[in-house]
Amino acid sequence: MSLRVAVQMDPLPSINIAGDSTFALLLAAQARGHALWYYDVATLGWDEGRVFARAAPLTVRRVEGDHFTLGAFTRLDLGEDIDVVLMRQDPPFDLGYITAAHILERLKGRTLVVNDPESVRNAPEKVFVLDFARFMPPTLVARRIEDVCAFHARHPGDLVVKPLHGNGGKAVFRIPADGSNLGALVELFGQVWREPFMVQPFLPGVADGDKRIVLVDGEVAGAINRRPGAGEFRSNLAVGGSAEAASLTAREAEICAALGPELKKRGLIFVGIDVIAGQWLTEINVTSPTGIVAIDRFNGTDTGAVIWTAIERRHTAMAGS
Repeated sequence: MSLRVAVQMDPLPSINIAGDSTFALLLAAQARGHALWYYDVATLGWDEGRVFARAAPLTVRRVEGDHFTLGAFTRLDLGEDIDVVLMRQDPPFDLGYITAAHILERLKGRTLVVNDPESVRNAPEKVFVLDFARFMPPTLVARRIEDVCAFHARHPGDLVVKPLHGNGGKAVFRIPADGSNLGALVELFGQVWREPFMVQPFLPGVADGDKRIVLVDGEVAGAINRRPGAGEFRSNLAVGGSAEAASLTAREAEICAALGPELKKRGLIFVGIDVIAGQWLTEINVTSPTGIVAIDRFNGTDTGAVIWTAIERRHTAMAGS
């Protein structure tokens, strides 16, 4: 099966080919004989019932500094000229991201979009996870300092405060147990973001790592443990965390078993969840999950191929319906 694949992603020259999950997916698609096209979300539009983008044929190779070749850009009809769209540009999950999901949703029944744009729009990482609160640490989503102080009184100790729609560990703060600067931080969050923010007790177990578990069409494909760098409490690889091989605890297996059917039902084919201390679910990443390169390096697996098998299976089912 040869598919025509358009990838909506960040600029190609800026990606780190050694660890970028999107690049790994492109290499895997090309190895399976799929034709690739690249476009920037800024060129995505809708014109009298047709979804289009300014796209160019793409060839990729694992050569640092010379990792891609683009053909001539042209206006591509994503409903007629393409079989699969990969929605892979990085957050922030802002109105631009949401609008792109609304436009791509118009392809339903004609072109497979991965992950499903309606589900991506309705499942932001730190909101969708609230559906599985039984696996989460104590959590507050609010804006008022009075609510934060009441939460802190119930859960004395250090706190972690983070934006509801942030990514990559950006703007995640640890507040000491005495609450110093808590008021100033809440004020800052209120000025920068219109939406509420998330507050949780600091989990000391994060020093031993924050596990990223990848699920493909609802099934576990692999995991890595991410340890914070020196002087950091955030374990995201984007802020200096390091990766190591990992297996699942019984609690993590239970979490994945609970999430899997819901992810599959929603058309969320490639998902990365984050679990701290082997038991606390903190995020469900559906917008542009990462981690497959490190997982494959430690486990000797080919998660990109697993993802494409799932995509091909979904496309065949859609075409036959």
